[in-house]
Amino acid sequence: MSERFVVIGAGTMGLGIAYSAAGAGYAVDLIEVDAGRAEAAVGTLHGLWDRAVERGKLSPEAAADSRDRLTVRRDLGEVAEQPDVIVEAVPERADLKRTVLAAAEARQPALLATNTSSLPIGGLARELARPQRFLGLHFFNPVWAMPLLEIVVGPDTAEETTAAAVALAGRLGKDPIVVRDMPGFATSRLGVMLGLEAIRMVADGVASPADIDKAMVLGYRHPVGPLELTDLVGLDVRLDIARALQEAYGDRFAPPPLLESMVAEGRLGKKSGHGFYRWEGGVKQ
Repeated sequence: MSERFVVIGAGTMGLGIAYSAAGAGYAVDLIEVDAGRAEAAVGTLHGLWDRAVERGKLSPEAAADSRDRLTVRRDLGEVAEQPDVIVEAVPERADLKRTVLAAAEARQPALLATNTSSLPIGGLARELARPQRFLGLHFFNPVWAMPLLEIVVGPDTAEETTAAAVALAGRLGKDPIVVRDMPGFATSRLGVMLGLEAIRMVADGVASPADIDKAMVLGYRHPVGPLELTDLVGLDVRLDIARALQEAYGDRFAPPPLLESMVAEGRLGKKSGHGFYRWEGGVKQ
């Protein structure tokens, strides 16, 4: 019987995790309760496999095998019990994640994980019956291209669970780091701080968003500048994370008024077509 991997949520991150897991040989169940998003998920994933074939990244046979390993479902209850892995990738709301994780734990996975970029693992685990089998798997966008996987060990996570997560990272082609359960972990804490300061620089008129990004790409060899990255992540997501980090660490993480006003205006970045840049058809203008 094939090893089974369940992904809950067909947003950007959930799609990427499902794509990577299917490519690693898992039979993947992708759970999405919204009918329109579930239908769109199939088209998006098939498009990813088609482009991988066109670029010579996958053979047609390998792409077809990956497609055959994917099943999109509307209800977690349709998934057979005792899958090898369940990863929830629903929006960054602690109450929603706790509800989803409780339902996921009832399917008795060997490894249960949350794809969160900032929420405390201990807080998400507090209503779980088996918190020793639970941890954070923070993937990066786009999942199929980004090699890093941040493994976040909660206060009750067992050593064998951490070891299983490290092994899973290798199978998915990721290079892991293991961090303690601290607000913002390692990556979000540093990345958000840089992004917030870049936004303050725009508000202060230091330079244009394009030139601030260019400085970090050419001067510090970042693959993408902090403002373009904010557009890609979503300004609303960045705002939520900043507020959570402000609560944990104080006003050094206070969201800039410019970020708050842009979110209020619906300028959320790539997904809305307008953030610090304009986006048309998913392409930065």
